[in-house]
Amino acid sequence: MPGVLYIVATPIGNLDDISLRAIATLQAVDLIAAEDTRHSKFLLDHLGIEKRMISCHEHNEEARCGLILQTLESGADVALISDAGTPLISDPGYRLVNTVREAGIRVTPIPGAHSVITALCASGLATVTGGAWRAWSGASPPQEAAPRAARTPTIISAARRPRSRSIFSCLIG
Repeated sequence: MPGVLYIVATPIGNLDDISLRAIATLQAVDLIAAEDTRHSKFLLDHLGIEKRMISCHEHNEEARCGLILQTLESGADVALISDAGTPLISDPGYRLVNTVREAGIRVTPIPGAHSVITALCASGLATVTGGAWRAWSGASPPQEAAPRAARTPTIISAARRPRSRSIFSCLIG
């Protein structure tokens, strides 16, 4: 029976902002695939977790898919973590998740802190308009793909709508 790929959210600031479920998952898996093993070592050391770790980032993700898939097919469980926040949200993991899902192996998300929700709840901005949630806006086009002049209309259009907005800017494509 194949293992499970866990997509584990990590703290976005304070290392103690990790969920109990995330800690239990990191303790239980056989392998941790980390965006930057040097960075993730601080978190694991803080939590007292010693696990085999490999890097899985934008420059090697395609090559790592085979190794991680083989590990999962052998019955071992794997956790994918990013430097801060949830993997795949402005972080690597898309290729890996698709490869694993196409192989028919289960992918389970382990939720955690969300930068937009965290900031919004302390901002004093409206979080509900007419009883409906209206805060998510997504990302503006990457700077390389669209110079500032091309991105500005997207931001102005969003700002004119009567709702709280959060727009992520992609600094690199």
